[in-house]
Amino acid sequence: MSITAATVQLLSPEGQLVESDASAEYLPYIDALSDDQLREFYRQMVVVRRFDVEATNLQKQGELGLWVPSIGQEGAQVGSAFAARPQDHIFPSYREHAVARIRGVDLIGVIGLLRGTTHGGWNPADAGNFHLYTLVIGSHTLHATGRAMAMTLDGTTATGDPDTDAAVMTYFGDGSTSQGDVSEAFVFAASYKAPVVFFLQNNHWAISVPVSTQSRTPLYLRSGGFGIPGIQIDGNDVLASFAVTKRNLDEARGGDGPRLIEALTYRMGPHTTSDDPVKYRLGTEVAHWQTRDPISRYETWLRSRGEGDLFFSDVAEEAEDFAADIRRRTLSLGTPSIDKMFDFVYTEPHAPLAAQKQWLTEYDASFGSDA
Repeated sequence: MSITAATVQLLSPEGQLVESDASAEYLPYIDALSDDQLREFYRQMVVVRRFDVEATNLQKQGELGLWVPSIGQEGAQVGSAFAARPQDHIFPSYREHAVARIRGVDLIGVIGLLRGTTHGGWNPADAGNFHLYTLVIGSHTLHATGRAMAMTLDGTTATGDPDTDAAVMTYFGDGSTSQGDVSEAFVFAASYKAPVVFFLQNNHWAISVPVSTQSRTPLYLRSGGFGIPGIQIDGNDVLASFAVTKRNLDEARGGDGPRLIEALTYRMGPHTTSDDPVKYRLGTEVAHWQTRDPISRYETWLRSRGEGDLFFSDVAEEAEDFAADIRRRTLSLGTPSIDKMFDFVYTEPHAPLAAQKQWLTEYDASFGSDA
């Protein structure tokens, strides 16, 4: 699927603002941003991409069991993440590293998850309401919808107070749309007018299955059958991602019900490090999408606004420092304690679990310190 007249695009692949009827209604959202906010879009995209490269290298060197790269999807993630408010709840799948960082997750938690030292890595309440990664395809859209339904029932949304009204946003890929869980989430979200924005990152490949095989029509039209308005954006345009997501989240918080955003983007790397995309896609396709890179087009636009070399070199240095710190901390991750298996299962004391913990602790100690 390619960019069409129906696709909202504010920044062209050449790094120029797009003047059209579709862009005109969203450009005011960009005009309201400060120079610092615009710089932050770029900084987050660059730092997270460098983190992604470092994590891939760590996996290849045997330090991670698996890695899920997000290279090429930074524009969709960064723009949408900055559109959310602190009280909003975010339900990711397993590739939203940029969103995680923006919401306050220490990315060593993502590393620990894919190294196998933790099943979560962060407490959502301490990480900007950013919930845990979900490896079961599509199931988290139901979790997100349930949270949004609860908001409609307990009165924490659609009160008219922008400082407290909350919404939910959930990220998933084109492959997830073939899962029944996603359709079920659409049903309940529409029935309860739940304040949830379904953010679909269409990266064109569900592992080795192209989106053209999964759906004969654009995916943003699918939600209409459930009574949910859908819109398609250029997902490699960070400005479009921000503006459209901000508007849709505002509408959801205002009581207008759920929304679907289909962000057309591209997975530049493999599905995971256990995948070899060379076996199922052409190099010419990858080369085409390289010309639509979200970072390079945004850098071109920032330079056209007068941003100088010093800013870009500072960001590049920050990215290198961040990657080096992640590598250092990854190599120092130790074996998790037995406590982690037991301490976060129940919120209240649980005698049978406490007994199991004591037995396993004593059993482990019986092997001695050299075991």
